[in-house]
Amino acid sequence: MELLECSLAIDDLDAFVATLGEIGDRHDVTVQAFDARYVADRAHLERAVELADRAIDRGENVARDRAVEILLYAAGRRQIDRALEMGVDEGETPAVVLVDGDGDERAALEAVEDLTAFRGRTETLDSRDDETLCDFFGIPDAERAATDAGLAALVRERVALLEVEK
Repeated sequence: MELLECSLAIDDLDAFVATLGEIGDRHDVTVQAFDARYVADRAHLERAVELADRAIDRGENVARDRAVEILLYAAGRRQIDRALEMGVDEGETPAVVLVDGDGDERAALEAVEDLTAFRGRTETLDSRDDETLCDFFGIPDAERAATDAGLAALVRERVALLEVEK
């Protein structure tokens, strides 16, 4: 799995998503873009990929598309429309683009960097907003106070719980 931390300026979301799909198809990989404000850390996305692949292997996936299934797990939600909140949107967005598969991940990353929406690499995972993560994943202050686990670990727990809640 490769991650591209970047800034995106998207004019047409549907066209952007279609282009990511074309890049994935061309390089035999899955490409998914996330709003970086909802990504706790690299391990968060690694876990989402692992659980999405396991669901697909078992025939328990909700989405027909692997990229959408990964998004569902990353968001910790079974409803696609609610999970889409974690994806990128039109306008300027701090983003994390995930590229994963048996194909040419590096070439796919380079293709993403060539898109007109790409505004440059930036360390988006290092500047997370804890309040935004807590709100999105439903992590109350009382839960955070009751554990020694960090926020990223609690987010990964929400991702894992999606498997149990099916």
